[in-house]
Amino acid sequence: MPKPAIAVDPRVVVNPYQARELLSAVSYVGGYRRARGRRLVGFFAGMYYAGLRPEEAVAAALPDCRLPRTGWGRLIVHRTRPQAGRRWTDTGEFHDDRGLKNRPPGDTRVVPLPPNLVALWREHVATFGTADDGRLFFSESGRILTYTTYHRVWHEARALGLPPALTSTPLAKRPYDLRHSALSTWLCAGADPAEVAQRAGNSVEVLLSRYAKCLYDRQSINNQRIEGLLSAYDQPPDPDVA
Repeated sequence: MPKPAIAVDPRVVVNPYQARELLSAVSYVGGYRRARGRRLVGFFAGMYYAGLRPEEAVAAALPDCRLPRTGWGRLIVHRTRPQAGRRWTDTGEFHDDRGLKNRPPGDTRVVPLPPNLVALWREHVATFGTADDGRLFFSESGRILTYTTYHRVWHEARALGLPPALTSTPLAKRPYDLRHSALSTWLCAGADPAEVAQRAGNSVEVLLSRYAKCLYDRQSINNQRIEGLLSAYDQPPDPDVA
């Protein structure tokens, strides 16, 4: 029996301002020279601005990207590198080498990259280069990013980038919550659910049942819209106006 889709807790979803603050905080983790955080800004940005899963962002490679100087770019997602442990991989490495989640072998997915993410990735490549196999994001020694590495950086960045009142809440507690925030943001922006599902690599049914959550503090935004409409009718209509 397929597992029922579990709705995403809206408390984990960050709004665009909070996302920018968190990505900026990532760059301060570990100091400038060692660049423990700076080399992961683009990694986390890929999850927020492109809706990538962590294992997809780990495997993102420059040959699969189109990163123009201006405008939108593109990433062809066809490979994932989930961390499984040496006992569970054919190669004896920590990371498995797989295709896309819930897709046939060899399938691909085209993900548009917004201009700000393109700029971040271009800057990342100019600063750190790529791994031997073209991967954009890698450890200081050139190895594949581990779960422990990027979770530790995110934990430190979250303490830097969020107000004290929010650090004890579920808001963006895990890196994966950036993907939740991305998909929720796209839906709130009025994007076609079928297009959002295609970009995210989900079915429309899963998308709407799991990710149709609005942004943090969305009630205040909607309250302002409702209040604005109501206040427009505070004065009685002019009888001379049809």
